[in-house]
Amino acid sequence: MITVFGSLNVDLVTPVERLPGAGETVMGPGYALHPGGKGANQALAARRAGAEVVLAGAVGRDAFAEIALSLLAADGVDLALVERVEAPTGAAFIAVDAAGSNQIVVAAGANAQARADGLHDLSLGQRNILLLQREVPETECIIAARLAKQAGGRVILNLAPAGSPAPELLDCLDMLIVNEHEALVLARALGWAEREPDAFAQRLDAEHGIACVVTLGGEGVVGWHGGVRRRLEAPKVEVVDTVAAGDSFVGAFAAALDAGCGFSGALQRGLAAGSLACTVPGAQPSVPRRAEIEALAGASFL
Repeated sequence: MITVFGSLNVDLVTPVERLPGAGETVMGPGYALHPGGKGANQALAARRAGAEVVLAGAVGRDAFAEIALSLLAADGVDLALVERVEAPTGAAFIAVDAAGSNQIVVAAGANAQARADGLHDLSLGQRNILLLQREVPETECIIAARLAKQAGGRVILNLAPAGSPAPELLDCLDMLIVNEHEALVLARALGWAEREPDAFAQRLDAEHGIACVVTLGGEGVVGWHGGVRRRLEAPKVEVVDTVAAGDSFVGAFAAALDAGCGFSGALQRGLAAGSLACTVPGAQPSVPRRAEIEALAGASFL
């Protein structure tokens, strides 16, 4: 089983010809409203990839809450630990340009009140994976991580948005998933000279005993686990937008580990999921299902 402690949002997505610069206004023809949030996206991605998933987090008591929960409920994610609080449901404002690149501004809303207390009621154990991100309070993430480690489970942190996690959280991690920018931010925070993703991942694995995965966009992924390097190229797809590509990677990667795949097999499935997400617009609507993932992973890594 995978337990996700993380954010739930609604995403307001606007297509634009190009992304705006500082102080600039760029017009779009309209917008779409989708469920999103890194915690919710990754929970849905893991569920669609075949895992049993529990999501813990918070939404408001507003109409946006129903949108934020809609696809999760439809796909069978356990939402018993999602609390209703007196704050607006979180929201993300996303601009996507003609090349599929995006800019995102997130308003935390109810996510700032997410609490890990409910995890005490779960039967966490050695076969469980706890999946974390950085859109809910870090103090609560530390509580969740300690509960998981005390039960003998594995803890995976997706360091998004970028930042430097508290040492108490790093001490609980089994795996860290970052993109190139997030890797650079953490390397600087740790006082490391490494600027290449490969070197950063190797050092984190060697010195901290934390397996590290660095996603490289269209170039694929590099990972270090137990002193062994894996480098995989991404499948070639036609990119519509990259929203939720990273979350699809993380969820499918965790689901593959939960299903008993090794590190390399999990990377393959994560890459396939992330690539497929780029072919469909929006966040959660773009998250692929297990059959699609397995088909692309099989075709790409024969």
